[in-house]
Amino acid sequence: MKKNIALVTGGYSGESVISYKSAATIHDNIDVDKWNCYLIDINPEGWFYTDTNGLKTSVDKNDFSVNDNGKKILFDAVLVGLHGTPGEDGKLQGYFDCLKIPYTSCDAATSALTFNKRYTVAVAAFAGIPVAKSLHLFKENPISADNILKQLTLPLFVKPNNGGSSLGISKVKEAVELEGALLKAFKEDSQVLVEEFISGREFTIGVFKSKGNIIALPMTEIISQNEFFDFQAKYEGASEEVTPAKVEESIAKKIRVEAKKAYGVFNCNGVVRIDFIYNESAGKPFLLEINTVPGQSAASIVPQQVKAMGWSLMDFYSAIIEECFN
Repeated sequence: MKKNIALVTGGYSGESVISYKSAATIHDNIDVDKWNCYLIDINPEGWFYTDTNGLKTSVDKNDFSVNDNGKKILFDAVLVGLHGTPGEDGKLQGYFDCLKIPYTSCDAATSALTFNKRYTVAVAAFAGIPVAKSLHLFKENPISADNILKQLTLPLFVKPNNGGSSLGISKVKEAVELEGALLKAFKEDSQVLVEEFISGREFTIGVFKSKGNIIALPMTEIISQNEFFDFQAKYEGASEEVTPAKVEESIAKKIRVEAKKAYGVFNCNGVVRIDFIYNESAGKPFLLEINTVPGQSAASIVPQQVKAMGWSLMDFYSAIIEECFN
């Protein structure tokens, strides 16, 4: 008997537009011979399911059930395709834990931790994974630009501490630019991360678990036409993404080792995407951040890496779902 899978999409942040694109890719590549897939849209207006007749009904949050043409549907597992809050910061995962419904992403604690960029690099550093020197700023406890520059060396990256899709990020080369970059980041979040720029090649690598094994996907090198891998570079074509990356095996191995180590240290589950800068003079990769619900749209990196590994997306999503039941 086929299991019922809820594919959740949408969200309460600006990243919802990417969530819908991810959900479309996932939905088109679900093996319908194995799974009954139901698309659930979670947005500020409510939680909704639209049945095959086009009737839109609210999800029953008491048990996360839906009404499909008059029949009550309960779910065996949830495939999380929702970027930003509440799907990537642990809120939904805590709800599903309360209902004892398994899901394809990291658990509530890991999701909340990795959604906070500063806490991510702090834990990574504690585990011996190289990271950039940084400061964690709070809107209610402001620190002057001058004070920041006494503690960190230009150039700097200023970014919202929570969230993704490269919204609100600035690269600061001159001291006079810092104040504006802080204002831009604080428009997106009440917490901001300021970190020293590390020169080098940017790589990103998907890591997932299948049948208990941690598997690293073929990595991608990001060659941005912009100053860095910002929203335009990520989603509007202003970057070159080379998958698999053309890189010496000695460097690739170091990145794979750190990526799989991070997956274990952070107790990850499902597929995550980990971003690194490889600094040639230091001879090591520096971890930038961990994305626990990486994009799955046609333009996204993880689908590129899955194909480079020789898997179909259908096989990949089935492996991710099956891990819920192991």
